[in-house]
This record gives sequence, structure tokens and C-alpha cells, in this order.
Amino acid sequence: MVEALRKRLLYKSTHRGMKETDKILGGFALQELGNLNENLLNDFDTLLDVSDNDLLSWILSKEIVPKAFDNEIFRRIVKFKENI
Repeated sequence: MVEALRKRLLYKSTHRGMKETDKILGGFALQELGNLNENLLNDFDTLLDVSDNDLLSWILSKEIVPKAFDNEIFRRIVKFKENI
């Protein structure tokens, strides 16, 4: 079941619609999905339901991240973005 979730998340993160979010989220997924526990995978899944525009604004610190999404998985994505 977890492997099926990882495959779905990989697809969702690499087929976003915006090149910027594909690069950030897809790159993060390719590098980190195998290292995430089920709770973090579920948090990533929830985050991927947010629009690209909102996600990109939060990741680039153009807007404040709502508390519901300011969690460990989001912070890992921001850290990943800083290293690409």
C-alpha cells in the first residue's frame, strides 16, 4: 500500500502544470519519497492538493504559509529548493 502511495505521489508531483512546481516538487519526490514514512507521505499528498500558485508562493516565501501546511514535509521541500 505504501509503495502504491509513493507511485501516485511521484506522478502527482511531476505532472503539476507549472514547470517551476514540477521541478521543485518532482525533484523532491524523486530524491526523497523512498525516505519518507507513511505520515510524511500523507502530509505530502495533502500538500499536493494545493494549487501550484499557492504552493510556489509559499515555497518562495512570497506569502505566509498557512499553519495547516507549515509542517515537516513543507520545510523539507523548502530546504530541498534551497539546494537546487
